[in-house]
Amino acid sequence: MTVKGEKTTASAAPAGPTRRTAKRAMVGRLSWGLADQAVCSMTNFAVGIYVAQSLGLAAFGVFSLAWVTYGVVLGVSRGLATDPLMVRFSGVPVASWRAAAARSSGTALGVGAAAGAVCLVVGLGLGDPVGPAFAALGIVLPGLLLQDAWRFSFFAAGTGRKAFVNDLLGGVALVPAMVVAARVGSVAAFVLAWGTAAAVAALYGCLQSGIRPRSTRAREWVREHRDLGYRYLVENVGVSGAAQLRAYGLGAIVGVSAVGVVRGAELLLGPFLAVLMGLSLVTVAEAARVLRRAPHRLGTFCLVLGGGQAAAALLWGTALLLLPDRLGELVLGGVWHSASQLIVPATLGVAGASLGTGAAAGLRALGAARRSLRCQMFASACYVTGGLGGAALAGTVGSAWGVAAATVSGSAVWWLHLRSALREHRHDPIREVRTS
Repeated sequence: MTVKGEKTTASAAPAGPTRRTAKRAMVGRLSWGLADQAVCSMTNFAVGIYVAQSLGLAAFGVFSLAWVTYGVVLGVSRGLATDPLMVRFSGVPVASWRAAAARSSGTALGVGAAAGAVCLVVGLGLGDPVGPAFAALGIVLPGLLLQDAWRFSFFAAGTGRKAFVNDLLGGVALVPAMVVAARVGSVAAFVLAWGTAAAVAALYGCLQSGIRPRSTRAREWVREHRDLGYRYLVENVGVSGAAQLRAYGLGAIVGVSAVGVVRGAELLLGPFLAVLMGLSLVTVAEAARVLRRAPHRLGTFCLVLGGGQAAAALLWGTALLLLPDRLGELVLGGVWHSASQLIVPATLGVAGASLGTGAAAGLRALGAARRSLRCQMFASACYVTGGLGGAALAGTVGSAWGVAAATVSGSAVWWLHLRSALREHRHDPIREVRTS
């Protein structure tokens, strides 16, 4: 006679090894995400430090304006091209992924070409010192966005190693490009060097994947995923647009050098931001996998993710406070003295944002685009209001404290919406994210 308890034990036996295998696979994907972002952050850090030391605070402020403008265009590209790919084509059969990756990367390339043309025209119409930097940005935008598209495509497929190799090659290509830019000695030269290295990585991504970006299918891709894409577009532009408005407003209220000071503080947080961005490459895909396999664990996954990142941000900020002035000046040159005054508010701001990323990953995995859009619009409005209001009251330092308060408030809203979305999902378990 078969004992009921023995039957249950026997059938459950393979579950332990299966769970351990799944956890090892997740750790592997997260590790490649961290490694890849480490390379990208080191690349960005090197460009920023080189510009700050070579050209001074004012030129660094001009470079930072071009940087935040790139961030806005990047948000458009991700919203239309790679965010729907991550939500709907993570862990799908290879044939489905390849077809989606071709259209997604083609969409990113098309966004880069269109936005690049606008930046080029605007840059040519503006005079020194901002005009040449924006014209150079217009030239390199297609390569920058295609490189980013390959990163997300590879992580959606679970092959983060390819993204790492891709971006490592871009980092290597940056070295000679930076040497040439330093000899020219202009902001535009550094923008061109940064974009040229990205184009090398983008081309190698085509070789690694064996996929040719299909820009002619971009309209079809956008139309097919408009239910997610348009909302993620607005959401991403809300993030990057808020940063751009703050940068432009800060430059108008305090001066363009203040933009360089804020960027300097961000560079000090660069190593931690590398961890944050590295995890963001894979968190939506991993959250989507958790939702499919064990939906009751999604809330815990998001809490551990956000809480762990926030704690790490606070630890890194504490370490920065102990950094000797001599070492800080070696890294940032003349930018150090002003940027070091922003360490505490900048750290609190990043910690608040980190906590919110856990909830954001959960909402995207659930396909709750309306909720995530509301959260992001609220957070972006708080960011601009806090950043510019603080600047009007207390200059650059006041702007940093205003942003810190805004990110903490935004994080609370993200978690309230995730709680509601999880409750709705439990009551309606048939509702799933479309995967094809």
